[in-house]
Amino acid sequence: MAKPVVAVRMTGISKSFGGVRALDNVDFEVFSGEVHALLGGNGAGKSTILKVLNGIHKPDSGTIQVGEKYLIESQPKEARAAGIAMNFQEMSLIPTLTVAQNVFLTREPVSTLKLIDDKEAERRAKALFDTLQVDVDAKAMVGDLGAGQKQLTEIAKAISQNANVLVLDEPSTALAVSDVERLFAFLRKLKEQGRAIIYVSHRMDEIIQIADRATILRDGKHVISAPISKLPIDKMIEHIVGKPSNGLADVARRKAVKGDLLLELQNVSGRYRPQQVDLKVHEGEVVGLAGLLGSGRSSLARIIAGIMPAESGKIKIRGKPVVFKRPGDASAANVALVPESRATQGIIADHSVQSNVTMASLWQLTRNGFELRQKSKSVVDTQIERLSIKTASRDHSVGTLSGGNQQKVVIGKWLATTPDILVLDEPTAGIDIGSKSEIVALVRNLAREGKAIVMISSELSELLTACDRIIVMEGGRIFSDRPCADYNDPSDPDSDPGRQLQAAEKRLQTEIQLAINAHTGRESTNA
Repeated sequence: MAKPVVAVRMTGISKSFGGVRALDNVDFEVFSGEVHALLGGNGAGKSTILKVLNGIHKPDSGTIQVGEKYLIESQPKEARAAGIAMNFQEMSLIPTLTVAQNVFLTREPVSTLKLIDDKEAERRAKALFDTLQVDVDAKAMVGDLGAGQKQLTEIAKAISQNANVLVLDEPSTALAVSDVERLFAFLRKLKEQGRAIIYVSHRMDEIIQIADRATILRDGKHVISAPISKLPIDKMIEHIVGKPSNGLADVARRKAVKGDLLLELQNVSGRYRPQQVDLKVHEGEVVGLAGLLGSGRSSLARIIAGIMPAESGKIKIRGKPVVFKRPGDASAANVALVPESRATQGIIADHSVQSNVTMASLWQLTRNGFELRQKSKSVVDTQIERLSIKTASRDHSVGTLSGGNQQKVVIGKWLATTPDILVLDEPTAGIDIGSKSEIVALVRNLAREGKAIVMISSELSELLTACDRIIVMEGGRIFSDRPCADYNDPSDPDSDPGRQLQAAEKRLQTEIQLAINAHTGRESTNA
């Protein structure tokens, strides 16, 4: 067997930020023609080492070798010249440019007159999306796209550089299952061509499907590098969190104690989606919304939170009709939304943890126009402890935190408003398996406190663990509304909790496919 060719070799990499050691003498090696998973909890150092590789951060010490070349300058242009392309976890897209303009930004095709040729950029971008077999309009403005299409644009931007080393940092966060499968098929083609692919994800099932080897970091240190065949999921999780764990299967489930009807939607429709939705959520209940991107889940969440007005139907809170024309109306009714995109809707990266957490509840923390500093600090410290936010202090910039810890800041901001109704749109996006379990346990605890919770997640195991019942949506309509217990296998109640969860996930996936088939059938009939 031929000796593998080293595509990337990083040796003794260390990096500190403001006294916090993000990387401590880390070695990282990737071969040509492999998909190499980079794993670790929030703050483990994954994004930092990738930004060092990409020339965004200069290491305090260590060497970087790409192929036969050593990188000396630690600048993005040097990394690009060496054949490295990176898809960032926090998207680098410009919303006022088209998809094609973003894909080829700084590398625009030019005409014979040396003018930027947007038509050629659109043609090339369309060819990329056709190769991926996904539907994204190359002429569309990025600001008008949903999170999933933005993610696909970011991936296309990285792939378009024809790099020898492709770095994908949480590429599937906002993608539908079908889009993930297409992405994986494309990555396998790149692997066959001898490209090296570094793949970062908190989704263990994805890692098992796509990766050949994995490197795990914890607290800025190298833990292990090994073939995926020698890293079963339970061992992977153990290395990531530092102790034996079954992930979400370890979250204790208690039967919900439903209280009064808190939120009710009667025949509610938006401008496009959702359509004619009836929904009831009681105190102490967690209701999950499942479905593919475009099924209407996020549109429904935005209507409940007052971001998008309902075109028809009625919304009631505690039995009283309400009209939400703006988010402030919903907030005044004790409704809070943790949005899908933390980077553009959840945080102000340059501001401190303190100012981000208190942003939505300042009216509770001021007197005569002046902030009550001690009260504010107490609120922030409570959320830092409650959510285990890893930060040097409450005064640290949120932009210096890992993606998962930024997400916790967003959740903490809205919990600080003490809402009665909490809408969570992909609340664990970019959060490691250990923190996911913490967030799911937190959701269950909030329900026990009497809150009504509506939760959207593309991770079906997360919905099955966190929720009391799950609504499957497709085409903006509700297809089914069933208790989570319906997805369990009654013939095997004593099997391993992890296997039970996997089996329930398959049944829920089948339900979603039935919804797609039913919607497609309706469209065909109408046509």
